[in-house]
Formats: sequence, C-alpha cells, structure tokens
Amino acid sequence: MRIAVAGGTGSVGRHVVEALRARGHEPLVLSRGQGVDLLAVSGLDAALTGAEVVVDVSNISATGKAAAVSFFDRAGRNLTEAARRAGVRHLVSLSIVGVDRVKLGYYTGKLRQEEIVKAAGVPWTILRATQFHEFAGQFLSGIPGPLALVPTGRVQPVAAWEVGEALADLATGSPQRMAPELAGPQIESLPDMARRLIAAGGARKRPVLPLHLPGGMSAGHLVPTGPGPRGTQTFAEWLKQQSW
Repeated sequence: MRIAVAGGTGSVGRHVVEALRARGHEPLVLSRGQGVDLLAVSGLDAALTGAEVVVDVSNISATGKAAAVSFFDRAGRNLTEAARRAGVRHLVSLSIVGVDRVKLGYYTGKLRQEEIVKAAGVPWTILRATQFHEFAGQFLSGIPGPLALVPTGRVQPVAAWEVGEALADLATGSPQRMAPELAGPQIESLPDMARRLIAAGGARKRPVLPLHLPGGMSAGHLVPTGPGPRGTQTFAEWLKQQSW
C-alpha cells in the first residue's frame, strides 16, 4: 500500500516511515526536502498520486497561538483538500491528549487541525497521544535565566517510536474517527522529569522550581481520562539510552 506521511522526517514521522516500511508498505515522505510544501501547496497533488492513505504528523516549532493556528489551519486545509482530490480513502492525524482541556496557544492550533480533519470529507482517524519523553528537555530549552520555572502537574510520557508504531497500525486499518488515546506506561511529575534530565546531563544545570500554571496544565489534564493503549518504555529507560 502506498502511504503518504506529511512530516515524515520529524521526530515521530521518521518512526512512522520506518514502521510502514517494515510492514511491507510503500511510505512516501511529504516534506520540503522532497519538494512538497504544505503551506505553498507546491508538489502536493503530484506527491499524492496513487496514495491510498495519508498520515499527518506535520508540525511547527512555534508555540504561540497565532502562529500555531495559522500553520495548522493552512497546512490542514491544503493537505485535506489535496487528499480529497487524489481519492485518498483514509486520513490519519496525530493530536495531543488534553488538547481540548489545556488552554495553551499551540493546543488551540491542534484543535483547529482536528476540526479540519473531521470536516474534510475523507474517512479519518485522529490519535491523541501524550507528551513524548523529550518534553521536559523541550520545555527547559525555552526557559531562560538561572532558574527553571517548570509547571506542576502530571504527565504520562510516551516514546516517540511507539507513537510511530501506533500510527502505522492505524494507517493500515479501517478509519476509527477518534481512536483510543495513547499514553506512556506510567505517570510522572514534570518538575521531577526536568530535575532527572538535568542530573543526567541532558539540559543546562540549574535549580528547578515548580510553578502552578492556570489553564489546565497543572490540573493534570495532560493525562488520559479513560482506557486506551499504553506504551512500554518508561522515562527512566529512555534517559539511560541517551548520550549527550
């Protein structure tokens, strides 16, 4: 089966591509490096020729609301419209657990992406996954100064490669609409993850101060509220595998 992967060179996308190839399918990477621009629509129609399924793991590094909504709205519309023109029979999109409960600008953009997928007129599956093991490091990298103010609250981090495997499974199955939420094997404290990452040498050494953040993040809304698949790799196991 020919399966197009938007964002196929990213932290999750590359695992989706590997998992699909291992299953005997033909993954096609949609990225600027391959001549496909989701925002400019360049190369998109030609790239989707013959594709039966599209997996969307495209992303933007900006976390502000305006930038996130603009990207996911424009890229989402362009991709879904091209998928419909190409006769794609299944659109699979990656989202985030708690995206409808945590009031962050980036999450507003992801919610917009979900809305576009649901209204695209192509059979769809949306997988909401928890934050990846890299989340603590990404969060710390955006905090300047001698102290790291890290939001309190629970997270249930999952390995990016396990998300890639789950998306590959969904892509080769029937459309499910909202798939059961995927999370890691155990709940962690984000400030504790940050401290352990710093101790392991994965981030600049400085004190971590817990901070209550209104808007749902500190209220535990980043973890699933119901049953669903769970990954196997813990944050501690992931830490041991890293070399900084």
